[in-house]
Amino acid sequence: MNATPLRLDHLVVAARTLEAGVQYVSDALGVAPSGGGAHPLMRTHNRLLGLWGGAYLEVIAVDPAAKSGANARARLFALDDPAVQARLEQGPYLSHWVVRVDPPKSLARWREQYPQRIAALVPMTRGDFSWQLTVPEDGAFPAWQGAGDGVLPSLIQWDTARHPSQVLPDSGIALTSLTGFHPQAQAVREQLEWLGAAHLIAVEEALSPALVAQFETPSGPRTLGAPAR
Repeated sequence: MNATPLRLDHLVVAARTLEAGVQYVSDALGVAPSGGGAHPLMRTHNRLLGLWGGAYLEVIAVDPAAKSGANARARLFALDDPAVQARLEQGPYLSHWVVRVDPPKSLARWREQYPQRIAALVPMTRGDFSWQLTVPEDGAFPAWQGAGDGVLPSLIQWDTARHPSQVLPDSGIALTSLTGFHPQAQAVREQLEWLGAAHLIAVEEALSPALVAQFETPSGPRTLGAPAR
């Protein structure tokens, strides 16, 4: 459907605490994420690691300092999902990825045209950055024909001229490949093709969903994630 291929914006490492997530990435890639901040609407906070080519890696966790109320919406990236929370008790993991929709294409208009394929847009801020992100009302991962589980990406469009990757230190780390595993691999591939994001990830059939990212680092090849078993 989308004639303009989308770009990788960032990878998402979910963690029970930011400290645990930063340590996980530092141990795996040899460089610790830094910077970042809080997302008031989602009651989350993050740390970031710049990647070569204008992308970055995000460590995200529930912000214990954020105020919760009766009308608080579900957090993004399925962080309120009991299954995800149980997984995080075992340690941080590569849970999701996000692709960028660049102007002149309007993500808001695209969503209006295809609400059954693109989740509602939520305006978000962190410091002086602002953007629109696709987030289902229940905070779940994007899905198509029942398939998703973090392997299908969220969509983002930045409202600010600067991108976070432009202000992050050079880590010397480049993503070399991204592979998704899913029991409904064909449905995932179909949605990726429709989005214009199929060139960014290889998708393989597996019993359980998972993401695996390969990197080239100053210390040699490194990996985040593990194939589903």
